[in-house]
Amino acid sequence: MKVKECMCHEVYFVTKETPIKVVARIMADNHVGSIPVCTDKRELLGFVTDRDIVLRAVSNGLDTNSTKVSDIMTTDILRTSPDSSVEDAQDIMSANQVRRLPVIDNNKVVGILTMGDLANNSEIGSHSVGQVVENICDCMGRTKNCQ
Repeated sequence: MKVKECMCHEVYFVTKETPIKVVARIMADNHVGSIPVCTDKRELLGFVTDRDIVLRAVSNGLDTNSTKVSDIMTTDILRTSPDSSVEDAQDIMSANQVRRLPVIDNNKVVGILTMGDLANNSEIGSHSVGQVVENICDCMGRTKNCQ
């Protein structure tokens, strides 16, 4: 199965100038936990999660009305393509302990593949998804590097 067959095609994105408070509101209104940061042409610049907002902005006392998302976004972003196999994407997620992958085609964000997308797809075996979850969470609740 290809990533394009199970990814989320409806992607909300923001530009690097977007204030953190606006990003958080978009996440809340659309029930998403991450948003790509893109150019106006949907070229990926960064990625921000709800956790980034809490740990990098709120916990540090940043003003979410004036601080731009570019100040807290992750720029070293793992990604996949629509024509990649789901198995390859799962391997990336497992090896790097990430729950979401932006899907890039011709340098543009065309979707996001999440653990939920994998879990909700009846063609992907539950054992396979379970293995990815186990690999992502193998630190017994600690951070990515098991610290």
